[in-house]
Amino acid sequence: MQAFQDDLLKFESLSAQVLGVSADDLETHRRFSAELGLKFPLISDSDRKLAGLYGKGRITFLIDKQGVIRLVQAGFPKNEEILTEIRKLEKKP
Repeated sequence: MQAFQDDLLKFESLSAQVLGVSADDLETHRRFSAELGLKFPLISDSDRKLAGLYGKGRITFLIDKQGVIRLVQAGFPKNEEILTEIRKLEKKP
């Protein structure tokens, strides 16, 4: 999460929205966000519906403006790789 926060301005400059999702409740998200100084939204998936749709664990998804998943990366991705993919999407007609 901190890596995304560190590069948040880069994502925002490309009109990309960073979101975090976990099964934790909203209060836990508030505390976690405050502790790390996160400036992007955290979504509570306490009913695990999103995890059921997209998978469990540390997974990064790049979803375009039409809702199409363009990149799936497990683990801790390098932000520069994601930013490169976003730039490629911007160039597509």
